[in-house]
Amino acid sequence: MYHCPLCQSTDTRHYHSDKRRDYFQCFDCQLVFVDPKQRLAPAEEKAEYDLHENDASDIGYRKFLSRLVNPLANKLVANSHGLDFGCGPGPTLSLMLSDLGHTTALYDVYFYPDKGSLHNQYDYVTATEVIEHLYHPGAVWQQWLGLLKMGGWLGLMTKLVKDVEAFSKWHYKNDLTHVVFFSRETFEFLAKRDKLHLEFIGNDVILLRKTSNES
Repeated sequence: MYHCPLCQSTDTRHYHSDKRRDYFQCFDCQLVFVDPKQRLAPAEEKAEYDLHENDASDIGYRKFLSRLVNPLANKLVANSHGLDFGCGPGPTLSLMLSDLGHTTALYDVYFYPDKGSLHNQYDYVTATEVIEHLYHPGAVWQQWLGLLKMGGWLGLMTKLVKDVEAFSKWHYKNDLTHVVFFSRETFEFLAKRDKLHLEFIGNDVILLRKTSNES
């Protein structure tokens, strides 16, 4: 059985299989993850991302992002400085936060790969529709916590696992670039372990505040 890619537990089980992939779940943090042998190669993954057409002038896309931008902005003090991790080819969230008086650095492994932005600390870090793509979510999670100042906010958007019956019919798992799937229980596990204040906003927005330097 596989190690959990988030918490490294060896206590994992088979969760579900479909025509293309097998899925496992960690007993400790409840993460659901794809069989590592069935993940896309980097070139195949990049080709999928190149098909995305996120456009900063798209009203619908801005409305989608506003579900994170608005509650996050309500938490920030004036002139906060953050990082949009996995911003994609058409950064938009940073522009929306700029309109509200905040500045946002950009990082994306494919489209904005300048790692200089990963050597600072920020008042907030955002990752919209990113965490489900991570092959090494445990390492990236620790990286995010290290990027946050004390009291800083981590703002995420991702669809959440409910149960295996719903998962079997879930369109979200059919995207082959989606390889890890979080639930409310997964975020509650991380918040408790890493001493984070946790808030769920609607069905797919998660805010976490760094409350300890031990995290």
